[in-house]
Amino acid sequence: MYMGMKVVNVLEEEKKGVEPSTENINGFIRMKKFTFVMLIFILVFATAGVTTLVLAFGDKKAVNVGVANNRPEFDKLYAVYDKLESNYYKKVDKKTLINGAINGMVDALGDPYSDYMSEDEAKQFNESISSSFEGIGAEIQEKDGFITVVSPIKGSPAEKAGLKPNDKILSVDGKSIRGMSANEAVLLIRGKKGTSVKLTIQPVGSKETAELTIVRDTIPINTVYAEMMKNGIAKVQITSFSENTYSELEKALDDMGKKGMKSLILDMRQNPGGLLDQAIKICNLFVPEGKVIVQTEDRNGKRGQEVAKDGKKIDVPVVVIIDEGSASASEITAAALKESASIPLIGHKSFGKGTVQTATNFKDGSDVKFTVAKWLTPNGEWIHEKGIQPDYKVDLPKYASLPILDPSKKWKQSDVSSTIKTAEQMLKAIGYNPGKVDGLYDSQTVNAVEEFQKAEDLKVTGILEGETTVELMNKLREKIIKDDPQVKKAVEVLSEK
Repeated sequence: MYMGMKVVNVLEEEKKGVEPSTENINGFIRMKKFTFVMLIFILVFATAGVTTLVLAFGDKKAVNVGVANNRPEFDKLYAVYDKLESNYYKKVDKKTLINGAINGMVDALGDPYSDYMSEDEAKQFNESISSSFEGIGAEIQEKDGFITVVSPIKGSPAEKAGLKPNDKILSVDGKSIRGMSANEAVLLIRGKKGTSVKLTIQPVGSKETAELTIVRDTIPINTVYAEMMKNGIAKVQITSFSENTYSELEKALDDMGKKGMKSLILDMRQNPGGLLDQAIKICNLFVPEGKVIVQTEDRNGKRGQEVAKDGKKIDVPVVVIIDEGSASASEITAAALKESASIPLIGHKSFGKGTVQTATNFKDGSDVKFTVAKWLTPNGEWIHEKGIQPDYKVDLPKYASLPILDPSKKWKQSDVSSTIKTAEQMLKAIGYNPGKVDGLYDSQTVNAVEEFQKAEDLKVTGILEGETTVELMNKLREKIIKDDPQVKKAVEVLSEK
């Protein structure tokens, strides 16, 4: 997440003999959990240092300028560079060496939220916070050596294919991405609209893998989705905090008001964060003037804070829904509304991303991001790796966390697999009787699949594969949305206000 620091061109400032700017909490900011990357796949900025060096290539000794003047600690770096550039058995790419040095310096911090972004990665990032981009529409992170899904974007090819939070992506088009950074993985996964990408997935909670072929599409960055429910209750979902989120929310609330909104459910589940300035504007709609929205604390213990200003305020009863996929900017928003506006939270404990990053861009188009502070809730709590507890804890049904099925695999009578057990659980959840849920594809499972195929106007074979598998997952997703117990609890709480 980029929180509280203006993006500056450090090379320009060094020429002027001043330190890079670090303004307080009102600059252009981006917040992301873990190494948050949106695929969107959104890419995050990285860390600082080596970009202040100028290397004289060839046999001459490398020299440095700017903040690196008279810095003997860099002598070893120069010596290694010169040796490789002059004596390596084949010609080296100078830019690759320098980028590798920066990456190594950032990685040495051991901080999953500090990162370096090359020119190509930075370009894709800038595209990802604009109005649209082309890809599969999911957010990923690097976690424990694996590329892991944070959340699919609403309505995206990734969501339709069944990708879920915490699914691991093991390979892309047959190439293993184990050990890659999220930025590197993004460059493989994203692509032009209409092209396809084959992902090998290890679904959350499963030891088996699945192959998914997903057709890339244009992913519009619509971040607010509103609907009017019964009894004047409006439900507004914020999926991330992008550059137009506040204006989208304003329009949605105006539309809901015209339709008779008497109370509001603000749904921030699976919202991994985004631009802090948007979150602060949104908090201003709900937090009374003068109340604290968020605090920051640097390494010296110095604190700063952002307080709510005068302006338009929402004056209907409000509840907020969060879950383990709510992070960064969405956590700041949830904490501000809970502690400074007494708005109840419903759902599950949030992710717990409580650090602040600053971003710096360089002339060649690359970027660097590193952690500079903690952020604290209005009451001064640091929620890092702890998350925010809801006032009303509400579980989703067990079938909501079932792993995805691989449409490329064929399952028929007498087969045995944990994947078959998952399919049986899905069939049972949507009203079909597969018999004993035990992973054995017996005659009752065949009958259940045939009944499902008839109901959905599919070719009746009793075999689970291809279109039948995809439609089964679609029907389960529809049921999860329809029977959502967290939304039902939100409605119940609002009815008591």
